[in-house]
Amino acid sequence: MSNEINITVRNKYADKYRKCYPLILKEAVVLPKTLLVEGTIMRLIDEKGQFIGKAYYGKQNKGYGWVISHNESDTIDASFFVRKLKKAVKNRSKLYQDDETTAFRVFNGEGDGIGGFTIDYFDGYYLINWYSEGIFSFSDHVISSLEHNVEFKAIYQKKRFGKQGQYIEEDEFVKGERGDFPIIVKENGVNFAVYLNEGAMVGVFLDQREVRRTIRDQYAYGKNVLNTFSYTGAFSVFAALGGASQTTSVDLANRSYAKTIENFSLNGIDYEAHDIIVDDVFKYFKYANKKNKSFDLVILDPPSFARSKKFTFRAEKDYPSLLKETISITENRGVIVASTNCSKFNMKKFKSFVDQAFKESAINYKLIEEYSLPEDFKTISQFKEGNYLKVLFIQKQEGK
Repeated sequence: MSNEINITVRNKYADKYRKCYPLILKEAVVLPKTLLVEGTIMRLIDEKGQFIGKAYYGKQNKGYGWVISHNESDTIDASFFVRKLKKAVKNRSKLYQDDETTAFRVFNGEGDGIGGFTIDYFDGYYLINWYSEGIFSFSDHVISSLEHNVEFKAIYQKKRFGKQGQYIEEDEFVKGERGDFPIIVKENGVNFAVYLNEGAMVGVFLDQREVRRTIRDQYAYGKNVLNTFSYTGAFSVFAALGGASQTTSVDLANRSYAKTIENFSLNGIDYEAHDIIVDDVFKYFKYANKKNKSFDLVILDPPSFARSKKFTFRAEKDYPSLLKETISITENRGVIVASTNCSKFNMKKFKSFVDQAFKESAINYKLIEEYSLPEDFKTISQFKEGNYLKVLFIQKQEGK
């Protein structure tokens, strides 16, 4: 891996990279046809031959790889990865010591200095997500760095660099002792079942930890709650534990039914007292309107892209119309938790979607609070797109 190739950064982009922008954009570099091997270290230079930084070549939907050092004397070897991992683990020391939370992110790609992979912790088990062949070519370094810095029960991995960034199905066990799944993790004292061996998704999205806690502690008591795109029911479980009078979880995936029951049961909640519905959320909105159903608290956390038999949803285009559907079944003074993980727009744009939806519904609203990624999902100011999570708590106001 020590062979470095000089790659020229076009003039108009040179300053961007000097100011520590980490993603190698396709249009920013002059790539020689010979650069075919993923994982090649690129020595970035400007058009005058001046050194800018070191990057690795790894194609993913976002670009051609990531800048990982601005120090010309850095060698991208095992010790380089050990240093980065050590710092990341140290930054999470508070979470490691928290008995109430045993699942969190340990390494967040470019936020921790090396874009293209993440590492999550699940009560002694580690899961590495790889987003390009380029970064995967350093897998030995990453895995040995992890061994060097932490104790673990097992390490698992998921490769997400198939065609169009698809997850690659294979045995994901790397080393340690194979887990007996599900493993039960805690988040702010709440239990979740996690499966590291069942495909792309493990059972809980760790980036919503603060939002779930806020719903439980401040918004759920006595409320009738609708959780759309509910996945394994995590928001519903937190709402129920916060004293919600009723929760309704709606998701199109068949697996969501059993997984939601499992998470309710793990927390001593009678799942039969709650509604768990396998249905298309878009269809459910129409049904709820027809039946005059309404809710005090609605959680709207759609995927960035979703397709069902009748509907295709793209967050950057369709979020306002989905929010209008939500407004129509939310009680006056009720709260909508509007969330998106789409990195194609920022919080300002997201707020404009909210404004548009309420204006078109001729209804007033009040923004109560907002959230982005929790601190373990470390981001850098030079890469705003990395802070992809946007969550708004919106109160529907009486009158028009």
